[in-house]
Amino acid sequence: MLKVENLHVYYGAIHAIKGVNFEVAQGEIVTLIGSNGAGKSTILKTISNLLKKTEGNIMFLDQNLETYEPHKLVEMGISHVPEGRRVFPGLTVLENLQMGAYTRKDKTEIAEDLEMVFRRFPRLKERISQSAGTLSGGEQQMLAMGRALMSRPKILLLDEPSMGLAPLLVDEIFSIITDINQTGTTILLVEQNANRALHVSHKGYVLETGKIIASGDSKDLLNDEKVKEAYLSA
Repeated sequence: MLKVENLHVYYGAIHAIKGVNFEVAQGEIVTLIGSNGAGKSTILKTISNLLKKTEGNIMFLDQNLETYEPHKLVEMGISHVPEGRRVFPGLTVLENLQMGAYTRKDKTEIAEDLEMVFRRFPRLKERISQSAGTLSGGEQQMLAMGRALMSRPKILLLDEPSMGLAPLLVDEIFSIITDINQTGTTILLVEQNANRALHVSHKGYVLETGKIIASGDSKDLLNDEKVKEAYLSA
């Protein structure tokens, strides 16, 4: 479904991503793990064309994404939930969710999807008229995920969904990620909480200073001594 080949990305003179290769098959949860600054978020931003690559190819459903503007990628079926949620703070919960469907014209199905989001995130329905900027961190994360789902994505790019959340909310977010995947959405997950990410994903790639240093089935990475020592000990 998504294929990244020999990806190189620079921030000015800094070579941030150095020849990265990975694939995400339809129906999978694939996770990119690594320490802060490893390049995980940079890869997601480059897939979304928020950053420009220097070299390599990014293919989605056999189409090269290089020439597409970010908003066109949403129409193609790619939704990105950025690090830090990035909800529209001055808009209500409902208005944020409606913004997620801005590429769509099917009003009846939009209404159905809105109800689906409220079933999945009942707290959002309770706060439907509340300004997004007044929500808690966990509620904003739910809103950002719900907003992305309103575009009916084929693949969901999730950037650090558990960051800054209390443990109970982390459990809830990972449970929702599994549920979203089980109802048919492919997920590329970037996450510093490597243990939790590998427990919910099918495959994992370990990123270190812009290079993939290990990859494989998530259950194998959970049992890999080097991965355990570097990323799972706590």
